[in-house]
Amino acid sequence: MKPEEIGSKRFWETEESVCIGLGTSTPFENHFPRACVAFQTSGSSGVAKWIVHTKEALLHSARAVNSALLVTEASCWGLVLPIHHVGGFGVMARAYAAGCGYCIFREKWNAGMFCQWVETNAITHLSLVPTQVYDLVSQKITAPRCLVALVVGGGHLPEGIGQEARDLAWPILASYGMTEAASQIATQKIEHLSKPFAASPLEVLPIWEVQVDSEQGLSIRGKSLFCGAIKHGCFHEREGDWFMTQDRSSLNGKGLIPLGRVDSLRKISGELVDVESIRRRFLQQVQGSSWEARFAVMALPDARREHALYAVFEGRAEEFQSAFDLYQSDATGLERFTSVVYFDAFPRTDLGKIRSAELEKQSLQKIGKLSS
Repeated sequence: MKPEEIGSKRFWETEESVCIGLGTSTPFENHFPRACVAFQTSGSSGVAKWIVHTKEALLHSARAVNSALLVTEASCWGLVLPIHHVGGFGVMARAYAAGCGYCIFREKWNAGMFCQWVETNAITHLSLVPTQVYDLVSQKITAPRCLVALVVGGGHLPEGIGQEARDLAWPILASYGMTEAASQIATQKIEHLSKPFAASPLEVLPIWEVQVDSEQGLSIRGKSLFCGAIKHGCFHEREGDWFMTQDRSSLNGKGLIPLGRVDSLRKISGELVDVESIRRRFLQQVQGSSWEARFAVMALPDARREHALYAVFEGRAEEFQSAFDLYQSDATGLERFTSVVYFDAFPRTDLGKIRSAELEKQSLQKIGKLSS
């Protein structure tokens, strides 16, 4: 499917259902609903699946995002992300819902060419992933004046990188969402641009109800929630109004604070340890926010302790060894790493996200070779 089709009236008014990435026909059977769109999740955790949304649910989300970002008919959305991901698809849905213009970045990602494209086409609104923001910051590229809002999703953006982007005039706004929610659940408002960048809290969009349980597991309810999933070639309708995500969050009067995945909790010597929290603490302590996309923490099986922590880097040992030693000298108890592992390149999705399950498997293999 071409992006232009998503921006057309015909797409939204037809009863035809599509699987994004597989063309306009669907191989799925067993009462696959009409007027729906199926997205294959990235599978960064190792388990790929198809999430199905009604077209109305997708438009409902698009209108809410447009409202939060002050999108009007005079605005222009820029599409940089692939449409087979809900973030890229959402850009085209928002342009259609707002009745505004859009422009498609058709080149292979290049930060300099991207910036020139934004300026040439007078783009006002964008959605990017953290990896792309890192490139803009690392190359010290200043934002064109036409840009009103740049929403960052698809992963955590460190506050240091976000502020550097702001200093270069990029109107960075943090967001939190997922495929099951048709895109965004919580997004910072335009007013945040007058303050220093902060990764959280995030204002929950008014189309969502959210709640957390005693273990900070997040559940959501709203009209933009997916209607079902495709498993083993058959459609299975979602059960219940509430959907319990695999993410942990806290809620306060100012909004939602993402805390990481439920599966980031691991038992080490009988104690629950938050792997994601340790990763962020390491980056903060060694002032290594620029390593965000090149650093992971793996809690790997250990015969004695159930799990053991390993620092995993993408690059050469000399780039990271001194920072690793600094962290180890201050860390105590369960926060200390058992060892460090280096890779020339991490396995990644097409959006640049680390494939955690695959990286864990490769780390185990490396550890086995190192210890043999």
